[in-house]
Amino acid sequence: MYNLGAMNLKQLEYFVHVAELGSFSKAAVVLDIAQPALSRQVRSLETELRQQLFLRNGRGVALTDAGKRLFDHSVAVLQLMAHAREDLGASRDEPVGRVTIGLPPSIGRQLTLPLIDRFKKQLPAARLAIVEGLSTHIVEWVTTGRIDIGLVYNPEAQAGLEITPLLQEPLSLVSRAPKGKGMGKRKPAAPPLPMKELPRYPLIVPERVHAMRRLLETQAALAGIKLDIAWEVSSVPSIIDLVCAGYGHAVLTASGVAASARSGELVVRRLTDPAPVSVLCLAVSAHKRPTPLALQAMRLLSELVRGLPA
Repeated sequence: MYNLGAMNLKQLEYFVHVAELGSFSKAAVVLDIAQPALSRQVRSLETELRQQLFLRNGRGVALTDAGKRLFDHSVAVLQLMAHAREDLGASRDEPVGRVTIGLPPSIGRQLTLPLIDRFKKQLPAARLAIVEGLSTHIVEWVTTGRIDIGLVYNPEAQAGLEITPLLQEPLSLVSRAPKGKGMGKRKPAAPPLPMKELPRYPLIVPERVHAMRRLLETQAALAGIKLDIAWEVSSVPSIIDLVCAGYGHAVLTASGVAASARSGELVVRRLTDPAPVSVLCLAVSAHKRPTPLALQAMRLLSELVRGLPA
């Protein structure tokens, strides 16, 4: 067991910066501290804990097994203290502090600019950080405390996760528009496509870790059909580029198509019989009370999501 004795938050902060950057010199620049002083603080921490925390090499430093365990604890402690400061320092009228939001790439392009714009106007004393990742990664980041709020597609129920559905979007088959018909101002609505006909279309889909792929395969199994997977590409913009180039078709939501600058080159047919639906949810930790800032950020995010084009 660690002897926590004289260990202090400043030492933990120094230790975490060195671990994240993999270098004492880089950490010293970021922390604005002399490198010898930083090294002394870390050595003092190692002496106090009676553990070697870093392995020194020619390229920098790497965590030992003991260092990896301490790193996880240190990040949790520092995040807890940051939340405590924000909570205690916030007023009812003007929340302060920093909030980190995770967005899926398929919707991040639509939300990032308006979210930052509203955040700047309504919460000028606070700071916002936005990270992008697949829904599975965002769920992990929320549960481990790396981020405060996440938007995730079709999350599975978890004890440590509080989920609020925000938007239901039907899935559609997305195809290249016939030449001469894709760029018009008014495009007639394409007829829906029954799920049983989907195997006739070679599909460009994300890899299986992607929430959309899991949802599509589940619905296909329930409909008793086998999909024709032509290509696996996890980037939605790249999938749309491949569809426009004639390499196959995609199954996407309306927001996924609307986010593309090439939406005018596409024909969208809603899937029916059954009609698969993707649910976009707000996810936060069930074990951590949200700060006033987090509550305000959740409100802004919910308003923006519910205002997305259908």
